[in-house]
Amino acid sequence: MGNTEKKAKKKIGLTTKIFIALIFGAIFGMVLHYAVPSGHIKDDILIEGVLYIVGQGFIRLMKMLVVPLVFCSIVCGSMSIGDTKKLGTVGVRTLAFYLTTTALAICVALAMGNLLNPGVGLDMSAISANAAEVQTMEATSMASTILNIIPDNPIGALANGNMLQIIVFALIVGVILAKLGEKTETVANFFSQFNDIMMEMTMMVMSLAPIGVFCLISRTFAGIGFSAFLPLAKYMIGVLLALCVQCFVVYLGLLKIFSGLNPFKFIKNFFPVMAFAFSTATSNATIPLSIDTLAAKMGVSKKISSFTVPLGATINMDGTAIMQGVAVVFAAQAFGITLTPADYVTVIGTATLASIGTAGVPSVGLVTLTMVFNSIGLPVEAIGLIMGIDRILDMARTAVNITGDAVCTTIVAHQNNALDREVFKNS
Repeated sequence: MGNTEKKAKKKIGLTTKIFIALIFGAIFGMVLHYAVPSGHIKDDILIEGVLYIVGQGFIRLMKMLVVPLVFCSIVCGSMSIGDTKKLGTVGVRTLAFYLTTTALAICVALAMGNLLNPGVGLDMSAISANAAEVQTMEATSMASTILNIIPDNPIGALANGNMLQIIVFALIVGVILAKLGEKTETVANFFSQFNDIMMEMTMMVMSLAPIGVFCLISRTFAGIGFSAFLPLAKYMIGVLLALCVQCFVVYLGLLKIFSGLNPFKFIKNFFPVMAFAFSTATSNATIPLSIDTLAAKMGVSKKISSFTVPLGATINMDGTAIMQGVAVVFAAQAFGITLTPADYVTVIGTATLASIGTAGVPSVGLVTLTMVFNSIGLPVEAIGLIMGIDRILDMARTAVNITGDAVCTTIVAHQNNALDREVFKNS
């Protein structure tokens, strides 16, 4: 019992440090923005020097873990599930959950956009300064989307970090290892031991998280300040309210209905991961921490989470879908374009498809947003208006994305008898 308490204290120690770093980073960034005059020391040495290098260095360390950790954990997960029928059931349930919540997220966003009317009566000159070159992305057909899941070169997929292709290849390897059993015991042991190495490396990198989080948040707030928010306040409020509805009403409602767990305790246990996702703004970098927290605090078997969490980081982009839904209403109102019911249906379909295979990296939602705008003929220039303040919203929607992954994982684990309720109760 004493050891368990010590362990819990140690865990709380790190997560509390991350949260403290988040708050102090925001304060330090604001002080830099408003109280320190621009100059070589502030701009070049501090913001673009120390804060940038340390923050991005930490992100790179987290990204370094992702491909080997995901590959090994999915091989081990599918190998331990073994039964291809059960694996298929887990996969279908997970996909169904992710696609359903993404479609719901866009509906919530469109409703919130029409409720708040963020683009009505907007002074375009006040925000045109933020307009920038917008990188566009062409829509891919359904056939291409499906075919892109299958790797034509698994080593290339691993090298390029193409998560969906890595997941498919790892699943096949794991299923074959389970099928061959003792014949391939040496290879199975290698993956199992390498998975342990990656988990240990994750804990080592995570010990640096408070420093990384402090630098990332400080640099963000030092660059933005409050002035950029004001003209787009209604748009920001619309996105943030829709994110709150998705997180605290849709997700927690589904958790209560399908698993019976206490949703408030779930959020309390998972909040440090949300804070970490908020500061890094990348779903992929949060994968190791999500898997570890779900096992330690929720009692979710790593057999399930090692499959569902990386898949979610790749295809479950509910936060991004919400931003896209509100942005569509905002742009249409700002440019005086009336959207028809058919346009709304097109947005729901396009944004849901766009979320599949979207890279879990900062600000990728802005690139896929061009695809959504093109599908209903909205001017892509409108995206330039929201670029200046997108970083802070990107952080918020990443926190929502990874919470959706965790809720789905917990529900799927419950349905497959891979959830230890005692761990959840005592955490």
